[in-house]
Amino acid sequence: MAKKMCSSTILVPVDFSPHSKEALLFAAKLAERLVAPLVILHVVHDPGDAPGYYPQKDPKYPHRIPDIAAEMMADFIKKTADENPSLPTILHAEIKMVTGLPVTRIIEIAEQYNPQMVVMGSKGRTGLAHLLLGSKAEQVVRLCPFPVTIIKMQDTKE
Repeated sequence: MAKKMCSSTILVPVDFSPHSKEALLFAAKLAERLVAPLVILHVVHDPGDAPGYYPQKDPKYPHRIPDIAAEMMADFIKKTADENPSLPTILHAEIKMVTGLPVTRIIEIAEQYNPQMVVMGSKGRTGLAHLLLGSKAEQVVRLCPFPVTIIKMQDTKE
């Protein structure tokens, strides 16, 4: 049975949080060092999964959730690139947006791209909340057939 070879692509799922920003920065630095293509993925949550997840600029004029998410993605990438001009890989990355349940869709997209690595941010939830819910990052680590690197933010509290 022939084994699939991994491409050099680095896949980084983002949710626009500070944690995913750290993951994007790590992935961009790695992609530059490896001269590897970077794919930035955002999974637009199904409304039933996370109602109200995307803020609307003007509630009087409703917008489709995918449109709001696309605008947020563009803003997130531009702001991150502007703050890190030494990482042009961010601006040259392939942008991929899909709809669905995050863990399922991340795995599906990873299988399509056959990446060298998936890089994700994590909030590092602990205690009872972690036992009951787990984390999306942990679920991806368990289910993804490709290497997954989890990036946690430095704790700035002293």
